Amino acid sequence: MKIILFSRRGLAFEAEELTALRESIAEFGFDWSVNEEFAEVLHEAVGWEIPRERQYGAFIAPTTEQAVLVCYGGDGTLLEGVHRLGGRQLPVVGINAGRLGFLTSDSRKGLKRLFAALRDGELCFEERSLIEVESDLPSNGDSPLALNEFSIQRNGAGMLSVEIYIDEKMVATCHGDGVIVSTPTGSTAYSLSAGGPVVAPTCACFVITPIAPHNLTMRPVVIPDTSRIRLKVQARRSEAFLTLDNRSYAVPSSCEFTLHKAEKSIFLAVPHNISFYDTLRNKMMWGVDIRG
Repeated sequence: MKIILFSRRGLAFEAEELTALRESIAEFGFDWSVNEEFAEVLHEAVGWEIPRERQYGAFIAPTTEQAVLVCYGGDGTLLEGVHRLGGRQLPVVGINAGRLGFLTSDSRKGLKRLFAALRDGELCFEERSLIEVESDLPSNGDSPLALNEFSIQRNGAGMLSVEIYIDEKMVATCHGDGVIVSTPTGSTAYSLSAGGPVVAPTCACFVITPIAPHNLTMRPVVIPDTSRIRLKVQARRSEAFLTLDNRSYAVPSSCEFTLHKAEKSIFLAVPHNISFYDTLRNKMMWGVDIRG
């Protein structure tokens, strides 16, 4: 089996944990590769010199081996790692070296346990859907896929007007800061902070959540993931910007997007005996009595 390691600069790595990562990979005899940025971190922090042939860049090259993407960091690191897959269906494991960690739910303290489970084929994986975005804007060669969400937002003081169509049926025009379209996986991310519902990750749906709507009767809408969503955007006094997970792009003041469920999905590792509801309860401290 091949381990494709991914991480980013700017995380608070300790030399001890990076050494443990190296030793764990060697102990279980995995083939491996590392993204260029993390290779630099490993060299600077613990003197681990990564051969050039074991490094990869903006996208993960196809492999004929049985391989798994191991993202070492927080949820943002995992989202960037999934982006670098470019739609390839490799299983994804998240090791939480960040803070909240809805996606990277395995602890960095359990590296040997995790790699032993990988070696022995004991990890469970859960299918997660992706959003695919189409538009008439020039392509920059980036991936049009998102695991968490697509959003369109104002860039400046002017309000956005977003006409929302589902399967070519007019739903509403949302006047405000913008609109989020999230997968079930992304329901606990930006959509949640904007007032959207928590959705179990195995539900076959999308959530459309208005951002700070001027009309206070606007509410999030849950729709089947077989739907095609069309958004017509008008910015009054400035450009807008869109986000796909943790990537942002400036767009013209007048633009249109079509969103639908991608043909391919990803498969995310689920730690043993830890359900989505366990994660919710623990991360969001549900049931904790905070009364004085």
